[in-house]
Amino acid sequence: MAGDDTKSTSTQPVGTSIESDDVGPSFVGRLRNYFLTGLIVAGPLAITTYLTWSFVTWVDDLVRPLVPVAYRPETYLPFKIPGSGLVVAIFALTLLGFLTANLIGRTLVDLGEMVLGRMPIVRAIYRSLKQVFEALFSGSGSSLRRVGLVEFPAPGMWSIVLLSQSPGANVAHGLPGKEDYVSVFLPCAPNPTTGFFFYLPRRQVIEIEMNAEEAATLIMSAGVVQPDRGGDSKRTVAALSEMAAAARLAQTSKAPTSADVP
Repeated sequence: MAGDDTKSTSTQPVGTSIESDDVGPSFVGRLRNYFLTGLIVAGPLAITTYLTWSFVTWVDDLVRPLVPVAYRPETYLPFKIPGSGLVVAIFALTLLGFLTANLIGRTLVDLGEMVLGRMPIVRAIYRSLKQVFEALFSGSGSSLRRVGLVEFPAPGMWSIVLLSQSPGANVAHGLPGKEDYVSVFLPCAPNPTTGFFFYLPRRQVIEIEMNAEEAATLIMSAGVVQPDRGGDSKRTVAALSEMAAAARLAQTSKAPTSADVP
């Protein structure tokens, strides 16, 4: 009896300590999960709001000095209206596009381009920027809107690239061989605005069913956020397998045989 009493009294504190240990980590774990959940919800919202507000404020600061004081909302209100400059900028650009589409507006634009074309330094800057804007914002253009995979930086390692246009006549004449080349841009993670630009044979590029926004998200997240398109991943894996098999076959055919070795 005495032994039983001793055993029961000795095991009770141990049980109590184990129960307190179980309660502690679970409570801390729940707090950590709540914090991470709040961070996931508030983080993107806060960054998006900050970037949007910064852009609107920047446009307002650029456009407001161009608007006469009599037409500014803060002239008649005790506070400034955020976005008023952005509205004016959108209206002005739309009006400019409407006028440019007409004969008179097109004539004035051609006259202005002729004047800029006579300025040595300004001419090169204007033409380059015009070509870039036409390629990026033209509704019929497809530059940097198609996504592909290339074997880079080493065999067996694949990188996401954005496909651009075919090389011009002067560049294509200097490229080796008679193959069909394509210009590609390889973004770097986590900042997709920087990267490498190079020409590559079109047969070495695997075009995949992914838009530029999904590719940018994949690169910025370093592969954490994967685009979900069902069977597209299976087709991509199959295409990679076929290209890898073709590369191994080409390497095998180029390898010297025992008869060729002296």
